[in-house]
Amino acid sequence: MRIMIGFDHRGRALAGRIGEWLAGRGITSETTGPAEGESGDYPAAAAVVGRAVASGRSDRGILICNSGVGMCIAANKIAGIRAALAVNPTMAEHSRRHNDSNVLCLGAVNQPDDVALASVAAWLDAPFEGGRHARRVEMIRKLEGGGEL
Repeated sequence: MRIMIGFDHRGRALAGRIGEWLAGRGITSETTGPAEGESGDYPAAAAVVGRAVASGRSDRGILICNSGVGMCIAANKIAGIRAALAVNPTMAEHSRRHNDSNVLCLGAVNQPDDVALASVAAWLDAPFEGGRHARRVEMIRKLEGGGEL
C-alpha cells in the first residue's frame, strides 16, 4: 500500500510521526508540504495528495492541518476523492466502512498523537462494507459529476 501524506505548517510534526508509524508497519509513504520553518497553504497540499489518490499514483492519502477542516474541504473538491475528517478511531473506521473514504483528514490540535495514530490504524484496517453503502457511494459519484439523484 502507498500512502501520500500532505500537511501545512501546523501539520508538519504529526505528519512526521505518522510517516514513522507507517514505516514501522511496512507501509510506503511519501510526504508533501512546506519546508521546515515555512508557512504552507493547506489547499496546495490537499491538491497534491488528492490528485495522487484520484490518479492511482497513491492508494490512499492522509492530510493534516490545524483542525483538518480546511484540508477536508479542499480535498473533496477533487473528483474521485472522498475525504473524511476524523477526531477519533471510530470516526476513521466508519469513514472507511460506510463511505469508502480514500483520504483521511486530521487536525494537528484535535486529539493527542496517540489518538491520531489509533485513528490512522482504524482507517487503514477497516474494509469498505459495500452493500447498501455502495449504493450511497455511487450516489456521491453522481453528485460529483453534476448528475441528479
